[in-house]
Formats: sequence, C-alpha cells, structure tokens
Amino acid sequence: MGFLNPWFLFGLAAIGLPVYIHLLRRHVTTPLPFSSLMFFERGQQSSTRHRRLRYLVLFALRTALLLLLVLAFANPFIRRASGDVNRKLLLVVVDQSFSMKAGSRFADARQAALHLLASRPKSQPAEVMSLGGRLAVLTQPIQDAGALRSAVESIQPGDSRANLGELAHGVRALTETVHTPIELHLFSDMQKTGMPANFTDMELPANASVVLHPVGATASPNWTVESVTAPAQLADPKDPKKSRAQAVIAGYGTPAVSKTVSLVVNGNTVATRKVQIPQDGRATVEFQPLDVPYGLNHCEVRIDSADSFPADDVSVFAVKRSDPERVLFVHQARDTRSPVYFGAALVAANQASFILQSIDSDRAADVDPSKYAFVVLSDTLALPSIFENALLQYVRRGGSVLIAAGTSAAHRARIPIFGGTSADAHSYSRDGYATVGESDLTHQVMNDATGWSDLKIYYAATVNPDQARVIARLTDHTPLLMEKQIGEGHVLLFASGLDNLTNDLPVRPAFVPFVDRAARYLSGSGAIGGSRLVDSFVPLRTAAPQTGTAGVEIIGPDGHRALSLAEAAAAQSFQLSRAGFYQIRFANGRDALIGVNPDRRESDLEPIPNELLQLWGAHSASSATAPFDSAQPKNSARSIWWYVMLLVLVAAVAESIIASRYLGTQREEA
Repeated sequence: MGFLNPWFLFGLAAIGLPVYIHLLRRHVTTPLPFSSLMFFERGQQSSTRHRRLRYLVLFALRTALLLLLVLAFANPFIRRASGDVNRKLLLVVVDQSFSMKAGSRFADARQAALHLLASRPKSQPAEVMSLGGRLAVLTQPIQDAGALRSAVESIQPGDSRANLGELAHGVRALTETVHTPIELHLFSDMQKTGMPANFTDMELPANASVVLHPVGATASPNWTVESVTAPAQLADPKDPKKSRAQAVIAGYGTPAVSKTVSLVVNGNTVATRKVQIPQDGRATVEFQPLDVPYGLNHCEVRIDSADSFPADDVSVFAVKRSDPERVLFVHQARDTRSPVYFGAALVAANQASFILQSIDSDRAADVDPSKYAFVVLSDTLALPSIFENALLQYVRRGGSVLIAAGTSAAHRARIPIFGGTSADAHSYSRDGYATVGESDLTHQVMNDATGWSDLKIYYAATVNPDQARVIARLTDHTPLLMEKQIGEGHVLLFASGLDNLTNDLPVRPAFVPFVDRAARYLSGSGAIGGSRLVDSFVPLRTAAPQTGTAGVEIIGPDGHRALSLAEAAAAQSFQLSRAGFYQIRFANGRDALIGVNPDRRESDLEPIPNELLQLWGAHSASSATAPFDSAQPKNSARSIWWYVMLLVLVAAVAESIIASRYLGTQREEA
C-alpha cells in the first residue's frame, strides 16, 4: 500500500480535536442552599473523575471520521499484480494477395490459421486481419472462438498485391490503442516482391513480435502474360500503325520452352502464335491486324503454361471499335495556318483516331457541338450567341473545349466559355521571345513536357486565371496553359496561338504529342477503356454532382452492380479491386469497358530469403522483449480513494446519529 499525496498525512494532527472536546469539557455543578459553612473543613476536590473520557463510541467515530478524511486526501493506493499486462494479443494475419492463388497456398494458410486459433487458451484475446492491397481488420480483440473462426473462414483470395510495409504500418497503428504485447502470426507465401523498398518500413513496434508461417516456401516455375499493349479505341483495323496487339510473355524460374499464345476476342480465339521463351526470360509476340467488331470488345491474350499458377496465364484488355470521332475546329476566316497545323498533328497522333472538321466562326451558328468529340476555338473569341450558348451547355453536360486565344484576346475583355478576362497582351517579338518557365507534369496533357522548355513564344495574352488551374507559365509568370472545369466538362485555354506566328510550337516535335494527349484528354478516351491494374482508380466525375445529375452505373466482373444508388449519385471515383472487365456508364452518357489485371509482380513466386526473414523475426522479438521483460514483476497501482470516501460517509452518518442521541440525553438530565 502507498500514498500518492503523502503530505496530506500531516492532517493526522487534527485527531487531537476529539480528545480535547471529550477531556476538557466543563464540569457543571448544581448549587444547593445551606445555613452555614463554618463547621466544614476545607478540602481539595479531585477533577480526575470529571476528566475521564465519556461517550467512547462517539469519540471513536469522530476520530475515525478525521482519520478517514486525511487518508482520502492522501489518495491511498494498493499495489497488485497486473493480470492483463503479460497477456499477449494474438494477431492472426492471413495473406489474401493474388500470388496466394498458386497451388494450395491459400487453403494451407487458412487451415493453419484456424488450427492456431483452436489451440490458443480460451482466455487469450485474438484479432483477425487479412493482407491484400490493404490491411483489413476483420475483428476486434475478442475471445469468442466462433467469431474468430468465422472471420478466418470469410477470407477469400483476392487479386491485389501484398506489401509487408503496409502490414508493419497497420501494426504500428494498432499499438496506439493496444498496450499489451502483440504476437503477430503471419500466414503467407512470403513473396519477395512483397517487401518494401526500405527494410526499415517492415519494422514492428516495440511491443510486437512476429511468428512466420510460410506456405509454398519453394518457388515453382511460372509463366505469365506480363503485359499487353493494344489501342483502347480502333477506327481502322487495316491501319498497321494502330491495329495491333503486342504481348510480353515472361518466365520466372523456368527453363527454355516454346509456348502457344492465343488472342481471344469476345470469347472466340481469333489468332494463335508460337513463341520461344528463353530460360528465366521474356519474349514478345504480336497480333496484327487487330480485327474486332464494332462496339466494346472483351479481349484477352492467353498462354498454355500448364503451371501451378493458371490465374496469371491471361491478360485482359478492352478495345472499342468505332468510326473516327469528329473534332470541330472553329477559326477566323483569315486564319488558314492553325487548321493545317492542328489537323496534321491529329492525323500523326498514334493513340487516337479523329477527323477534323474546320469551319469559319461566322458559319458556326447552326452547328450542334454535341455531335463532336471536342471543340477547338482558334483565335476566334467573337462567336455567334446561339453557338456560344449551345457550346456552354455542351461543356456543362460533359463536353470539352480547347481555346487558343491568339491575337484576338487583345481586343476583347472577356473570353467565351472560359469566363476569364484578358487585360493585356505581351508581344515578346520586340525583345526576341519568351520561354516556358514552369510546367505541371502531373496533368495528363503535360505528363511529358519534353521540348516545351525550348519553345519560343512571340505573343501571349495576359489572362486572369481566376479559379482555373495553371498548367504552364512563362518565365515572367504569365499563364500560358490553363484548365477550368465547368459542370462535367473541361476547358483548356492556350494563351498563345496554334499557328507559327505567335509561337513556334506547331513546327516543333513537341506539338504532335501535345495534340495527341490533349485530344485523348478532351475526348475522354485517355481516361477510360483499355486496361488497368487492380486497385487503380477510375474517375467517374470531374465535378461535384448537382441535383438532378444522372447517376453512374458500374457492372463488375461478377455481373452485378458495384455501386449502391447513393454511391452512383455521388461517387467521384471508383477503385477497381478485382480482375476482369468493368462496364461503366458515366453521368454524361458515355460508355466504357475496362479490362483490369493483377500486378504482374505477383507472378514472381520467389520467396524472401531466409536470412531476411530471420532478421525480421529476430529484430521484432528483441524489440518486443526489451520493455516487456517477463522476469520482472509487473504490478499496477490501484487507487482506493472512493472506498475511503465511502467509509467517511458511513462514519459521518453514524456520528450524527449517536451524537444526536447523547445530546438528547443531556437535555433530559438538565
């Protein structure tokens, strides 16, 4: 037993107060009349009798009351052995990554986890997690054997890539709420590609130790379709530059062998190729032409690998066959250069197929912009009001516009559709030219800005970006390329022109890639279709949904809707968590088909070297035993302040009752 505030014990001196009250109380004698005192002998009367303690029970209660009050404020506590400190939390983590589908790895891991839970003491708490693309918590620390078993049985193999760094991060987060020792049991194939770039990212907290349960520890030979390169949109199957699918076949721990590679379109095998794969090497096979029917096509490349991991013997991708999409190019009548340069770059682009239709701005009043993939306004900021209103509605519903300000921006304060204002224009040709100083390489249009730093800008409008995103700036900080979202659509503003008079971009090699990326971005073909990796995100909306906006419909690989009604009306993006085909209908009415494949790093079944596993286990074990040495007694201090105060209350009530009884007796005697 001890005291948290021992200075309050000096209050024990107050116990003398009841003694003083009970010993020094006045002796009252009632006077009696007598005739004469002359015959009385003088004597000394003893006061001992009057100084004796009376009402001992009352005295004891008052003394106990003061004693208990002093003890209460001293905050006493008792030391007792802590039964929970040395109890370990059993953390069971089952790897559900894509590589666990090889052979019987996942079944063996789950069975071993169930056996561990069945053999644990019933009083030991346990928690179940699964490791895939993220660390999923399936239970809280509980002792219910049935709930723990059900959690393990509910785990199914997935298509994500596991990362041991994510596991360590999750355990470190768990220790913020769990302060007892943690015994981590990991049931996994211990895949080498699951290690983070830095070994320190696998470091576990001080109170955690790891016990490894490897399954399928030996690497078996495995062949896989590592990657497929194919166009997401195809307009002309006879075009040799675009109508082809190129696949890379890789072998891990494999001998040299010949494999048959097949191209499957909508469930039908349309072509086969023989390819010689070297030992532990790669080989490329090409299917040309890629002849697919009109519409959205489910395509895949297969190999006859006959190994223990057939799940990675296929790679899926989607191809949309359609006629070339039309692009509306609106320009001034005197501008004959920009349509030629832009049209030539659009034809030379490798990824998309478009047909350019250029018209004079004076003849744009009767044109319906909704029939075009996107619209380009080149050096023509004076538009017919009918066409401008139709174009604004087109953008709000999901259409996109590229505006090249040219020299017309100097004569107009307002830029149509974009909404910004042009306060001035810079004519850099007087002093030579200006160059690009900053570029936002995260934007899809500028993700490869090779050659932009060497551009010569002779003329640029000074446009107030307002709420727009600035993608590129000149060296004097003048915005050159900006983007603004209006409704569901995009508006790109190029503060210069698309001819070779305001800048030399049209005659530079960087012009064709810029037009190609801008066309795919504005038409939407760059963000949808083709193939993606598992756990990647696909954007569903470019702006927050408004009342009355159509919902997004997603059909997953299992044929069921992947979004609830509430999610379909409000979701901004969607994570592709399973392999297979996703069919998406966007809010703007555009349909897309996306083929999703697992990360092919999961196909390399080579395990982590034993030296590293032993180092990881030894490091975590030594860290766990340092602050939780079982040889030292573990005691916890438990305050008994409330119990003392309860006794104070009882003593006060008893003292009040007994004091009232004694005082009542004195009044009766008087």
